Amino acid sequence: MPSAWLRTTGRRGFLKRAAGWVMLGAAPKERTNSARPNVLFIMTDQQTASAMSVAGNEYLHTPNLDSLAARGILFRQSYCTAPVCSPSRSSLVTSRMPHETGVPHNEHQQFDTGLPSMGSLFRHAGYETAWTGKWHLPTSYPKESAIPGFDYLQPSTRPERDFSGTIVDAYVADSAIEFLTSAHATPFLLGVSFHNPHDICGLPSEGYPEPDDGKPLPPLPPNFAVDPGEPEFISRQRKREQYGPENTRTVGWSDDQWRYYLHRYYRFVEAVDVHIGRVLDALRQAHIEENTLVIFTSDHGEGVAAHQWVVKLMLYDEPTRVPLIVSWPGVIPHRVEKRHLASGLDIVPTMCDYADIPIPSSLRGKSLRKSIESPHSEGRPFVVTELHITPEEEGRMIRTALYTYVVFSTGASPEMLFDRIADPGEMNNLAQDPARRGVLEWHRRTLEEWMATTGDGFQAECLGSAAG
Repeated sequence: MPSAWLRTTGRRGFLKRAAGWVMLGAAPKERTNSARPNVLFIMTDQQTASAMSVAGNEYLHTPNLDSLAARGILFRQSYCTAPVCSPSRSSLVTSRMPHETGVPHNEHQQFDTGLPSMGSLFRHAGYETAWTGKWHLPTSYPKESAIPGFDYLQPSTRPERDFSGTIVDAYVADSAIEFLTSAHATPFLLGVSFHNPHDICGLPSEGYPEPDDGKPLPPLPPNFAVDPGEPEFISRQRKREQYGPENTRTVGWSDDQWRYYLHRYYRFVEAVDVHIGRVLDALRQAHIEENTLVIFTSDHGEGVAAHQWVVKLMLYDEPTRVPLIVSWPGVIPHRVEKRHLASGLDIVPTMCDYADIPIPSSLRGKSLRKSIESPHSEGRPFVVTELHITPEEEGRMIRTALYTYVVFSTGASPEMLFDRIADPGEMNNLAQDPARRGVLEWHRRTLEEWMATTGDGFQAECLGSAAG
């Protein structure tokens, strides 16, 4: 990374602190034929990166995601472009930032269907393209037969109306299985978008029933405490009654209520893992697993009680960091990648790269293929995440190898800077530390340059006018 503070740390020091990829298997095989792969894109809604047993979480069990990770690469530093559904989804399918797609907000969006997108790029390349499950741009479950670039698959049986993920995810899996077990004249791209663990959003209004599954309540996270000096912006959002008011419902919760929240969240994750397993089983039963690239991720994370935050719409690590698994037996190596950064912007370029489809220069993301195949390569220098509450209330986050920098548009003490190696729980805000002044300014400048490149009009007093 071209920065003074990194040069003073030294190359060896940087690698010692930031490296952490672990080789778990043999090198990938050479492809033995020129056939383009099928692509299966599986997405959950509101799954934080730590909500998998393969990520070391002992309070839930996700055997199907664990199995998928065992047949591919698991990125541990993957981030969404926005910690809320529609904006992040718009980036996943277009490789553009939410302020570019016309979808900065769940409720106020004008999705630019003219942008090159996952579906249109693959369809133009001769792929059969289909999508089943949640779309949310803007309609969650469209009734029409198609969405931009995809045929929208309606399951042969489904409820008269859409219910919670606990109900609808079974029908989404049914539809995907029906597609996978049918004959296909060309390679296909299938998007399978599940609803859960999003059902957790209803719990803050439900009260506190006792668990009835015999499982113990998980402990509170180590970073459960609220920083008394947190930015005023965050303190205000804790009282928000519109556009994600769940945090207002947690006022006065006991420790056991917080623990019960985590308990229920993990059960929703386990429920969707079952349906993911059904889809992956169908892929194997159709005998096409060996020629199918599978990518799994989530649209955004979940607060999981860190900093006493629930659900989404905040720029802490838990709502912004998401699982990412890339698998293609015999082609993708088996590894846990702890060092390389990844963004939701990178999904479409990575798909295109492995499918031998030209990657348009207009895409903001980069293919992860080099990071996958060359673990010692440099990889991404940073990722950026946007937060849009109202036109006046916004935030930006830039995550680099060693630090996370966050800035908000309004309120006192609008900046946060965290040393991600020494302080992974983001408990010690270094924005006012004189010893980190150079680090802070480097992150400001890098964010401003990104804003200028992407035409982001975000404004904050501590930033200059790079966005124009």
